[in-house]
Amino acid sequence: MARSTPFIHNSNRFASSFISISSHNHAHSLFINSPFFLSLPSSSSSSGLSPLSSSSLLSCCHVARVPTEAEQLSPSATVSNFNHEIARLQSLCSKLTSCSTLKEKLRVIDHDSRVRQFFRSRQNASFSGVLASLNLSSKDLFLLKCLVAAGQEHVLSLGFQLGGTEKESTTSSVKRALYALAGMIENLDVNDGNSSAAFGKMPVALEDEDMRDLKKLLEYLGEIERFYHCIGGIIGYQIKVLELLVQKMCEKQNIDWSRHINEIGECQFLEIHAPRGTDLSENTEYASQAAIWGIEGLPYLGEIYPLGGSADRLGLVDPDTGESLPAAMLPYCGRTLLEGLIRDLQAREFLYFKLYGKQCITPVAIMTSSAKNNHEHIMSLCENLSWFGRGRSAFQLFEQPLVPVVGAEDGQWLLTKPFRPLSKPSGHGVIWKLAYDKGIFKWFYLHGRKGATVRQVSNVVAATDLTLLALAGIGLQHRKKLGFASCMRNAGATEGINVLMEKKNLDGNWEYGVSCIEYTEFDKFGIADGSHHPQSLQADFPANTNILYVDLPSAEQVGSSNNENSFPGMVLNTKKKIAYVDHFGRQHSVSGGRLECTMQNIADNFYNTYSSRHYNGVEDKLDTFIVYNERRRVTSSAKKKRKNGDKSLHQTPDGSLLDILRNASDLLSRCDIKLPEIEANEKYVDSGPPFLIFLHPALGPLWEVTRQKFYGGSISEGSELQIEVAEFLWRNVQLNGSMNIIAENVIGSIKANKSGDSILHYGQRCGRCKLQNVKVFNKGIDWTYGGNVYWKHDVQRSETLKIILHGNAEFEATDVVLQGNHVFEVPDGYILKITSGSKGLATQLDPIEESMMDSGSWHWDYKIVGTHIQLALVES
Repeated sequence: MARSTPFIHNSNRFASSFISISSHNHAHSLFINSPFFLSLPSSSSSSGLSPLSSSSLLSCCHVARVPTEAEQLSPSATVSNFNHEIARLQSLCSKLTSCSTLKEKLRVIDHDSRVRQFFRSRQNASFSGVLASLNLSSKDLFLLKCLVAAGQEHVLSLGFQLGGTEKESTTSSVKRALYALAGMIENLDVNDGNSSAAFGKMPVALEDEDMRDLKKLLEYLGEIERFYHCIGGIIGYQIKVLELLVQKMCEKQNIDWSRHINEIGECQFLEIHAPRGTDLSENTEYASQAAIWGIEGLPYLGEIYPLGGSADRLGLVDPDTGESLPAAMLPYCGRTLLEGLIRDLQAREFLYFKLYGKQCITPVAIMTSSAKNNHEHIMSLCENLSWFGRGRSAFQLFEQPLVPVVGAEDGQWLLTKPFRPLSKPSGHGVIWKLAYDKGIFKWFYLHGRKGATVRQVSNVVAATDLTLLALAGIGLQHRKKLGFASCMRNAGATEGINVLMEKKNLDGNWEYGVSCIEYTEFDKFGIADGSHHPQSLQADFPANTNILYVDLPSAEQVGSSNNENSFPGMVLNTKKKIAYVDHFGRQHSVSGGRLECTMQNIADNFYNTYSSRHYNGVEDKLDTFIVYNERRRVTSSAKKKRKNGDKSLHQTPDGSLLDILRNASDLLSRCDIKLPEIEANEKYVDSGPPFLIFLHPALGPLWEVTRQKFYGGSISEGSELQIEVAEFLWRNVQLNGSMNIIAENVIGSIKANKSGDSILHYGQRCGRCKLQNVKVFNKGIDWTYGGNVYWKHDVQRSETLKIILHGNAEFEATDVVLQGNHVFEVPDGYILKITSGSKGLATQLDPIEESMMDSGSWHWDYKIVGTHIQLALVES
């Protein structure tokens, strides 16, 4: 498709690939026999073709839950049973939706067949006898009845294992639940719908712990009912789960949907193309311009971090307590992953300060969850680090709900113990509705923000060079609603793809938009994966990285839509086993999943509609867009723990460290600095990396800026270089060993404001370091030490050169050889100069002149010249 605006790049390597599904037998169509896409006769004008929507699943493959009895049913029988259950729940949900009061809802749900059977059966006569005296609040009663209506009465079971057959055991567990609840209800003393006092008097039938669990269950059910109200609450949640389970089952059975096409048709034609966009690594002039737009627009941008995931694959635990920890707490390269996100953001703000002389503090919204005490850990980290010198008011933390995990075979909620469903975070796609519910959008507007960048905590390279700034710059400059940062996709990776959707609707109009297909949904779209597959996507479709630019008013409109649109990209990933331990200590591993939403599929709400088909240049006109860069400058994740004996470093902290080092090598080698070559990951499976280089992002963050601070010299194999200072000069430095330069004030100094908050003031009293014609030789890291953890930057050194700059201290070394172990610690307010003397090193420690205390004895002056940033070293 032809280029008509600057950010569409004609020679994009992804531009030629697409999947076509239409009412015509095109020669280029792929996967035409996919269960969710059909080729229809062109003569049928009324017939359409679309992926199955949640509502259309019923018309083509009605299903219901498998009975509670442990019967072995055929797939078709399971599908048939699911059909009846969905139909019953949809009817109930429709009736409940039409009710205007809780009293009306109770009347409706009391007539549901499951609820009626549960509360009125002869076996449950004891429970029925106490219903009239029930003192639970009407709201709590409704929640319990919704649970039963959704087919999850087993959640109320006490789980005792009695004699009898498996079928009898299942039935008995339900009876035990009824008797337990009956005893509990008889002992409750609640005044007129207020259940809080009831939990102060514990019934004889249940232990205190059981009562606490029941109270938590009611709170949990209440949260699900509230948050998912727009799709039917607890009942609607279960409907969606069952519909997605049906979809998975039908995909496996390769069911022929053609006889149902008139019922499910939503469009006549659908094609999936690889989207065109600017390749930042090739179109460098435009990339520089886009980055400038991003810097200029920083005062109008917010930052959004979805940190609520459980990160089970990372297996992170507190070494002292054994407590499971969230991904944000992973110690990586000397600091937690969350600290790394803030460092990247502050580097961009420091760049803004250096260009415009103004302080810019970006508001940060963080979505947390209660999984692994995620919210408490993140809050505690922020408090302990004084909110990173940004002030408490620059942050908003909002907690996403947990949702039940269901078994893939029967749709039953999995239990860890009675009253306690196994729960996981609800997926990062709930972020838009949750942000609306919690007032996050209004908060951003109060800070004058129009758009926001979104990134995940496990992606440690997302802010490399200009990727984020260019993405945000294009979004702001062209008033886009959503943008993706993308790259080549690794075959077999657990990552989705970005696509250009082209669809002809039944009304004859055409829709276009850049969107995403999650890897869990490849089967649904008939997409193959794997490097050895003849129709592999490795070189065809780009990777979805979940690095986004979003227009805040557009996102708010979706989050406030009060319908299914506010939960974009609902999926049920059952490809991975769910491992958990029940209250008897038994370990389980079953196929299952939970209802998740995907934040990037908010794009599906931003399609543009046209009256005719657009063959060329349609991307130019869309509200959505995409940019590309080299993969290691866009995504490299530390999201799963490397297992013993595992030969793959993909998506591990070990593998992502190698990408950080490759980026450092790319950066410095263009500064005429000689470095060892980094080979493929396989080379380092059983050994450490060839070197360690950690550069503070504020040295740039744009590589164009960083390269003007470095020139000449070499870094030998096995060396370690750490630079934690932004005002830095490297000229002809040879490093063979270890050198660590640490400044307290990397980008500014902390001062308390009127409210008592510690605020970082950019550019004031920064530490500074100059190295010119310096040779550093020492034994460096002990690479033979078995306890080295390189990705943590936790290593044992035999010798090192360490320069510590307190406050606004400065260090200068010129024409010297620094051999062996050295520690130079410079006090606040002083300059230490090292030169060659007649008897070795000559040192000179002088106080900084009072007039230079804030600005230093020298600084880098930044200026924008055209689409580039030029630096000049200015002596005060």
